[in-house]
Amino acid sequence: MADEHTQDPSESAEGRGRGPRPVDRRRDHARGGHARQGGVTVILYGDYLCPYCRRLRPVLERLRRALGERMTYVYRQFPNERAHPGAEFISIAAEAAGRQNRFWDMHDALYDRQPPLDRRIVLDIARDCGLDMERFERDLEDGRLRRRVEDDLADGRRSGVAGTPTIFVDGVRYEGAWDFHSMLEALEQPVGVRVKRTARAFANLPASAGIVLLIAAAAALALANSAVAPAYGRFVGAELGIGPIPGPLTMSVAEWCSEALLAVFFLIVGLEIRREVTAGSLADPRAAAAPVVAAVGGVVVPAAIYLALNPGPTAAGWSAPADTGIAFTLGVLAIFGARASAGLKAFVAAYAVVDDILSILILAIFYPRDFHPGWLLAAGASAGALVILNRWRVYAAWPYLAASACLWLFLHMAGVSGALTGVALAAALPARPTPATGPLLAQAATALSELEHAESELKRAGGERRRLEQEPIWEWASRNLSAAAARLLSPAERIERNLEPWSTYVVLPLFAFTAAGVSLTADMGAPAAGRVLWGVALGLAIGKPLGIAGAAWAAVGTRLAVFPAEASRPAFIGAACLCGIGDPLSILMAEQAFGGGPYAGIAKVGVLLGSALAAVLGVAALCLSPPPITRADGRAV
Repeated sequence: MADEHTQDPSESAEGRGRGPRPVDRRRDHARGGHARQGGVTVILYGDYLCPYCRRLRPVLERLRRALGERMTYVYRQFPNERAHPGAEFISIAAEAAGRQNRFWDMHDALYDRQPPLDRRIVLDIARDCGLDMERFERDLEDGRLRRRVEDDLADGRRSGVAGTPTIFVDGVRYEGAWDFHSMLEALEQPVGVRVKRTARAFANLPASAGIVLLIAAAAALALANSAVAPAYGRFVGAELGIGPIPGPLTMSVAEWCSEALLAVFFLIVGLEIRREVTAGSLADPRAAAAPVVAAVGGVVVPAAIYLALNPGPTAAGWSAPADTGIAFTLGVLAIFGARASAGLKAFVAAYAVVDDILSILILAIFYPRDFHPGWLLAAGASAGALVILNRWRVYAAWPYLAASACLWLFLHMAGVSGALTGVALAAALPARPTPATGPLLAQAATALSELEHAESELKRAGGERRRLEQEPIWEWASRNLSAAAARLLSPAERIERNLEPWSTYVVLPLFAFTAAGVSLTADMGAPAAGRVLWGVALGLAIGKPLGIAGAAWAAVGTRLAVFPAEASRPAFIGAACLCGIGDPLSILMAEQAFGGGPYAGIAKVGVLLGSALAAVLGVAALCLSPPPITRADGRAV
């Protein structure tokens, strides 16, 4: 178990996505790595008084012997002075030895000597290493060495290091087991490990989610307007069903992606909103009120702009610019990393949930052809079952999955998007109080201690050929270690951690690929074609940001709401513009409003045009927003 440093919340979210600074042999302490090809670099952030660093050291030495010059081993200082008083002085002493080109001699000697290590013992170690003691003691008082250690600490924190030992392999944090064979597999880089490491390195990029989403959307748009458009149309329009086809559960591939798969995305969004409401930027009721007010403004103002341009027979299309494509909006926001603060992202996510609810109400009230309100009673009963499971503190997964499946089915039968099931499930998943670490540490330490004792007994037996994993203690220890590890996360946190990569790199790209493929051809010869096109486009690109920002600022001015935490005005305007990116629900509203006539195609092109303009305006505003100011240790000011 790593020695933990107290970590400021402001440093964790952005820091986890970064790797350590590149290795500089003129500054860093590096061993090996002179092989011309096939090498691997291991960076260890360590503390000379950390007992776990000491236990890891023999493993690293064995790896160095196994890999030879193919392995570059870099040691960086990360002393935990609060947990281990004197650790900072010992790190400075190692750096002072480095000035005499004896860093590794001192490094090895410090780890070979058992604590406690006070000043007198450190001086004795330096003397045994053959250092010039007069120069060594003078260097110990040099402030530049202390700053060097502080630089290593700051770099570690910026990279998400919170405890020792923390290992990076080729710039990617190593989160596997610390035994020799597990680490050797990671360092030897078989094909599977290389693919996994490359994927993790890409996922660590703040912009990776947005990049994947935009590529999928661009591919869909290109295919829908190319020679293979008929094949693409057949794919997204192919009917799939549960039970007889056609039947109540028969939908096209695109509909399954937007209504079923997107429920996973809304589950992740709902869990993020829940976390922010509980202990984050939306914990203040006035902060939670801001996205609700903004969502109302984001529907009313685009409709007003459309109706101002289309007062006659084409007025029915006022609903087309009502909905926000939250998946695309958050994808673009992700590209800008820290410029979009956590508070701003939480505001946008909460706004989008309210906006979707308003859009579904518009469909149900104004276009009720496929709306069956009777099923909503059954949906309400399913939602009630989720609440009861939460109140009864049921932690098993299957009851929630069963109730959620029923809720999705009943919403679908009612003519409401089943994707909202994700939000309901996110609200109902049980959370647990943060556990006391003492009992969990005792449970894990007891299991590992018993395994260590059993291993020693087997070695002493000598003649027996039984392996440790064949002993009864192995299964007992495994169960206890699994239980202790599982208790660190609540069911909601565990589901979010397991599903988030699938949502980001599978669900959203599939949704984008099946949703963004809209033909750009339309009958522009219709009498009011221009008014419909620009009514929808300006409603999204201009009306959405005006409605969102205007309503939010009015609410802030009347003290009904507060501004999103740590969000600059340009960044807020940029996010409001990005909320003008439409989605398939906007296209569906255009279809419903005009009954599939020529104006429906024009309105769909208007959705695409307005979305493109909104994206350009949002990106420009975010580019002009000031980057966050950080201190030397990587924390936001």
